[in-house]
Amino acid sequence: MSQMIGKRLLSSVPLLFFIALVAFSLVKLAPGDPVQTFVTPNMSPEDVARIRASLGLDLPLYMQFWIWLKNLLQGNMGFSLMNHRPVLDLVVERIPATAGLMGVSIVLALVMAIPLGLLAGANRNKWIDKLLNLISYVGISIPTFWLSMLLIYLFALKLNLLPSMGMRTIGVESTADVIKHGILPCIVLAFGFLSVYIRYVRSSTIGQLKEDYVQLQYAYGSSRWTILLRHVLKNVLLPIITLLGMALPDLITGAIVTETVFSWPGLGSMMVTAVFQFDYPIIMGVTIFSSLLLIIGNLLADLLYSAVDPRIRNGR
Repeated sequence: MSQMIGKRLLSSVPLLFFIALVAFSLVKLAPGDPVQTFVTPNMSPEDVARIRASLGLDLPLYMQFWIWLKNLLQGNMGFSLMNHRPVLDLVVERIPATAGLMGVSIVLALVMAIPLGLLAGANRNKWIDKLLNLISYVGISIPTFWLSMLLIYLFALKLNLLPSMGMRTIGVESTADVIKHGILPCIVLAFGFLSVYIRYVRSSTIGQLKEDYVQLQYAYGSSRWTILLRHVLKNVLLPIITLLGMALPDLITGAIVTETVFSWPGLGSMMVTAVFQFDYPIIMGVTIFSSLLLIIGNLLADLLYSAVDPRIRNGR
């Protein structure tokens, strides 16, 4: 097991380097110039050139990448061009808001998707299956920003039940206030995850019900729900483990659109602001951080696979 972990970690090094190289090149080659943010009409060309040199933007592209990579290996993600603060500090400050929002949404989606997916798979082509399929298709197809605006219009403007934006009410420092602000964005995110998870659980349930061990349990006189909960559920959870591993970077960057619409002070909204302001240190910092989480998520998924499925553990 330790050898497998070591090999995976070593293989992730060139992968992260390739991701960093591609992301840095795309950011630098994209239209726009961050220097223009600091330029005023009264500035001379010499002043503009001095600003460009102070930011290190007058160097060749490969030199800029080398300096950024060397700083990254030393634990320095650089300084934000707009906020003039270390990128690592900004990322650490925003992580709790995004991780809390996404974590609650994923947990809610899982708690609802597993029983609903089992129910749909066990009643294939019946009315309950068709209804859940319809809900899943709607959740997968509906744009996130549109659903967000719809909920804001209904619950914040019309019914005046929930706040429409932000994480806290000005002057109010309480957990209940944070929860109240997070209800609408959590509903939007959880609905999207729920729609995908139901489809996976349903498909896996249908496949497991065709296996020989299910027919054997029927021959022993076991009821359908006993088979579903005691035997099928264990195998249905395997693809969910993969989904959870893939969802780990979503804890950081998965709420970009939702955070922007609801003005939630997380990494997603900071990433959008950085893109519009050409703040490439923040863009690169969040990109590398999310890529690292994706690699860790895949590794954790493999480890959980080994813990849950004895066949994989014995094979290794």
